[in-house]
Amino acid sequence: MERQAEPIVGVGISDNELERRWKAVRQAMKEAGLDFLLLQNGGGVRWFTGAPLARERTGASVPCTVIFPRDDAMTLISSGPRPVAPPAPLESVERGVKKRLSAPIKLSLVYSTIFDAELVVSELAPYKNCRIGLVGTGLINAPFYKYVTSHLNTAKFEDACDIVDPIIAVKSDEELNLIRETCKMQDELWEYALTCVQPGRREYEVCVDLLHKWLQMGGEEGAGPRVGSAPPGTPARMRPRYFGDRRIEAGDQVNILIEELGPGGIWCEIGRNISLGKIPAELEEQFELAKEAQKVTLNLLKPGADPITIWDANNEFLRSKGYPEERRLYAHGQGYDMVERPCLMPGETIKIQAGMNLAVHPEVNSAKAHGGVCDNYIISEEGEPVCLHKTPQKIFVI
Repeated sequence: MERQAEPIVGVGISDNELERRWKAVRQAMKEAGLDFLLLQNGGGVRWFTGAPLARERTGASVPCTVIFPRDDAMTLISSGPRPVAPPAPLESVERGVKKRLSAPIKLSLVYSTIFDAELVVSELAPYKNCRIGLVGTGLINAPFYKYVTSHLNTAKFEDACDIVDPIIAVKSDEELNLIRETCKMQDELWEYALTCVQPGRREYEVCVDLLHKWLQMGGEEGAGPRVGSAPPGTPARMRPRYFGDRRIEAGDQVNILIEELGPGGIWCEIGRNISLGKIPAELEEQFELAKEAQKVTLNLLKPGADPITIWDANNEFLRSKGYPEERRLYAHGQGYDMVERPCLMPGETIKIQAGMNLAVHPEVNSAKAHGGVCDNYIISEEGEPVCLHKTPQKIFVI
């Protein structure tokens, strides 16, 4: 039997890369006059600490908090035992962290929702009249925010998202290498997906097979592949695994999105259509239009471009073809968060810059078919964005 390649596991970020991030952020803090950054949950924790395990502690019920000083190492607060027991996580996991604190925080236990906030107040109370920038404000839970801002009543709190998000959005060479490796692995997983889609199998069975294979390859568990199937004349809309009880039949049209974390914890995603038999005319038309819509966006994804202008151009294209306007988030940055800035949608203020990693996934929908295509692109200094996925943009026939 041919020996399979060893999976890529335990990939971490180098010390040099972390130093690059911290230096850039501290310079921005100095220019903005901020003394501390305060962030909680999400990919930002991993971006600042480089910890492979950070994501596991930043779920909906187990928060993780970082205090990032302008002139000192970080303080990390996570769920775990109270001192004197050794705090979680282990000291060897995060770098750039001077102090590790923990408390048994579970957001489902209402009385514990301020345990981490109490530790933050204890750490920052000596710094009277300091300026604290909040990062990832949508990920900070309400009891934490209320307690910290009311008890540090001499501090000035500011939204620092527009200071930090643009730094995170532009990828370093090291990050770009991880993104390329993730896309390469997703192309390999797509080839495997073509062997999993068979008449008689249920959608959730395909999802489970793909997730199992992804973990064997060395990927990290992410959102989980999504599969949708439907007979010709009905749109195949993707469903989460726990809703995927439909049995795939001969002649069906199938839609698959592989949206997973690669080595090092970077998000990328690829999506294509499959036909189990002759390709329905409506699906073929809408898939080709989705490719055209993606091209419209790519032609405008240049350094300095305004995301809202690109959003408008995509909707103008859909209107011109007689299809409904886009109302989803159809293109967005990716890194340690599945969705990060900039996003091509109303409200975005960050302009497009070279070195950004964007997932571009337009859809063309009707009552008879669901045509879509999804790939990751790196913004170039000049010329078209570079597509990182090598899977052909076609409807695959099984």
